[in-house]
Amino acid sequence: MVLLCGPPAHSGELSYAWIFNEYPSYQDNRRFVSQETGNLYIAKVEKSDVGNYTCVVTNTVTNHKVLGPPTPLILRNDGVMGEYEPKIEVQFPEMVPTAKGTTVKLECFALGNPVPTIIWRRADGKPIARKARRHKSTGILEIPNFQQEDAGLYECVAENSRGKNVARGQLTFYAQPNWIQEINDTHVAIEENVFWECKANGRPKPTYRWLKNGEPLLTRDRIQIEQGMLNITVVNLSDAGMYQCVAENKHGVIFSSAELSVIAAGPDFSRTLLKRVTLVKVGGEVVIECKPKASPKPVYTWKKGRDILRENERITISEDGSLRIVNVTKSDAGSYTCVATNHFGTASSTGNLVVKDPTRVMVPPSSMDVTVGESIVLPCQVTHDHSLDIVFTWSFNGHLIDFDKDGDHFERVGGQDSAGDLMIRNIQLKHAGKYVCMVQTSVDRLSAAADLIVRGPPGPPEAVTIDEITDTTAQLSWRPGPDNHSPITMYVIQARTPFSVGWQAVNTVPELIDGKTFTAAVVGLNPWVEYEFRTVAANVIGIGEPSRPSEKRRTEEALPEVTPANVSGGGGSKSELVITWETVPEELQNGRGFGYVVAFRPYGKMIWMLTVLASADASRYVFRNESVRPFSPFEVKVGVFNNKGEGPFSPTTVVYSAEEEPTKPPASIFARSLSATDIEVFWASPMEKNRGRIQGYEVKYWRHDDKEENARKIRTIGNQTSTKITNLKGSALYHLAVKAYNTAGTGPSSATVNVTTRKPPPSQPPGNIIWNSSDSKIILNWDQVKALDNESEVKGYKVLYRWNRQSSTSVIETNKTSVELSLPFDEDYIIEIKPFSDGGDGSPSEQIRIPKISNAYARGAGPSTSNACTLSAISTIVISLTARSSL
Repeated sequence: MVLLCGPPAHSGELSYAWIFNEYPSYQDNRRFVSQETGNLYIAKVEKSDVGNYTCVVTNTVTNHKVLGPPTPLILRNDGVMGEYEPKIEVQFPEMVPTAKGTTVKLECFALGNPVPTIIWRRADGKPIARKARRHKSTGILEIPNFQQEDAGLYECVAENSRGKNVARGQLTFYAQPNWIQEINDTHVAIEENVFWECKANGRPKPTYRWLKNGEPLLTRDRIQIEQGMLNITVVNLSDAGMYQCVAENKHGVIFSSAELSVIAAGPDFSRTLLKRVTLVKVGGEVVIECKPKASPKPVYTWKKGRDILRENERITISEDGSLRIVNVTKSDAGSYTCVATNHFGTASSTGNLVVKDPTRVMVPPSSMDVTVGESIVLPCQVTHDHSLDIVFTWSFNGHLIDFDKDGDHFERVGGQDSAGDLMIRNIQLKHAGKYVCMVQTSVDRLSAAADLIVRGPPGPPEAVTIDEITDTTAQLSWRPGPDNHSPITMYVIQARTPFSVGWQAVNTVPELIDGKTFTAAVVGLNPWVEYEFRTVAANVIGIGEPSRPSEKRRTEEALPEVTPANVSGGGGSKSELVITWETVPEELQNGRGFGYVVAFRPYGKMIWMLTVLASADASRYVFRNESVRPFSPFEVKVGVFNNKGEGPFSPTTVVYSAEEEPTKPPASIFARSLSATDIEVFWASPMEKNRGRIQGYEVKYWRHDDKEENARKIRTIGNQTSTKITNLKGSALYHLAVKAYNTAGTGPSSATVNVTTRKPPPSQPPGNIIWNSSDSKIILNWDQVKALDNESEVKGYKVLYRWNRQSSTSVIETNKTSVELSLPFDEDYIIEIKPFSDGGDGSPSEQIRIPKISNAYARGAGPSTSNACTLSAISTIVISLTARSSL
């Protein structure tokens, strides 16, 4: 079904859309709106298509819209639409010329039942460019930025189950001319030649023509034209004007314009005067340029002073007017004048030539042999004309030395302007090479070179190869590396395995490998271990860098030789014999299939019982049998094996079977409080005989407010029947119970006993501490400490004192609030005081610093901040106390 749009008369491009029953009609694989004709195409009409259709035309420039008259679509009832092959209703032209860089759109749509599918392809089999886009369910093929490679024959294939149809069209490529080389404004002197060339590309290839002042320019006499090339010889004033190169093909024409200016003038030096002073050295060569502006080209003559300069074997004048003097002498110094002449006049310019003495190297650097780590100076001393500035530079292997960047090794030394010596510090192998001293003044430049040979430890050997490998040996070979100008005296071989810490030296045959030997056997290797090797060379200077590692190779398998260490055991459950050992490290297992053979027998018996554990990680074996008596001795040994066979057994050791837990509880449990934080527990060994031996006792204790399962435990060892429990809370009721234990576990618990800790010690420290010193005595006084209701009664005070520079402390006790100390004068003392009670020691006072006694009488209060003094002698401290009595 095709619904015609019939757009009105218009200018500019149009776009088309359709309205179906007052709603936009969407395009899909069944509906298509051609943007060329505006018509609506329905590939297969269905009942849902019945209704009114209106064409909407939009001017893309003004965005003005016009609606066409409604077109009703009615479905006939007099028949059934049968299936038929695709019929292409919308197709693109057979020939589509397309300009370079533009976007081309090809339309293709077909009617049919079933609804046809649309496929686009190129007839030449090439793939369609990836930049191409397909729109409206493939009804439009869009190719942006059209290029030469996009040209060709394109096909639209419409296909359904009844057949297919094909539409074809040729896309041809064309391009308007485009400049790739244009002409430019040119100024030329009269009687000279002009050559212009313009180039353009396009398709088809453009042709060229030339215009002068808008008129065609033809070949004649001095003017030659060939395509885009214009050549004018011996230019005169009439040749001046505006020129245009025209390139054109059937798709367009382009112009390139330029002005030709012809200059006729006498010589002029106003902007190109001779150089005022030119410097040159004796024996050197100099060129004095003479470049006046002149049209046509002038004739040149030169004067020295007032005399005309004649050319000879040393003095020549070039075509461009330059004066050249070779093998300069002192007599060549003076003023020189260049005179330029043409048809339009004469002009001149004068400059001076100054001749200087040449620079000569008097002390050049000399080649040297040095050793790594040394420092040297390469001399470079010259004579030169002292009226000239001189600059020294050094290069190393063709590169300038940067003294700022490389200052760690290179330094320019020499305090005179005629010396530019180079110091090289802490020489390394990388500093070997050619050094060049370059000397430059404004008249000459010269250089002197020296080679530096650096002797150092050898470079790394090369190509370390494992030629043969057995279970304990490896045959190696290698190539020597650079000897760095000192003969190699010996080689050392190192090895690394997955089990070693870094590289390790190995034993070799020969034991000492001299510098002329490049093969050796490594011995004493472990079987069935992956090794890699490297070689290190040495000479009289030192040890060099190691070679690159060899390939990794595994030694062959062998019988195991190492037995397990620390074979022991014991413990476990009833009727068990537990045997333990340390596993043999993997690098000592000597092969695959490694395992253990466990042998054991009751002590004093002859026949061994054996069991095999086929695991390299096994480190424990448990033998269970009801016949095993508790804590009975067994002789035990553990052997090894692998795929190669059995190895040795470990030395025989005695291991005891599992024992029974103690069966009787401890007796006579008693506990007493020592302080607010400490209690002591006593008990007696079980009264009746135990079946299990006793290794020690376990005391369990918990506070009355806590749960028994959260009880803490401490253990004693051996026959100890008492212990002290610390870090408890004051004024608290604790429950305690005791059990015996051994390796099998703990026995039954004793009866529970209770004990209450004492009240906490006084929390208030002694205050208002005052000290006095007189006649080698120190008297301390402080206020009495009174305990709170919930604290233990104060029984006395402890005075702690020490020399300021010592850590050990002396303690005295008193039941008074004062103390008298007999102390020497020559040391500072640190003193603190704290009360004590049944609950323990109370809070201490702040530390009091009593300075060295310097006069007959001194006093203080509280902690001292005086500076300590140092004395040469320490006297004995005598403490005098009043007899202790109750407070």
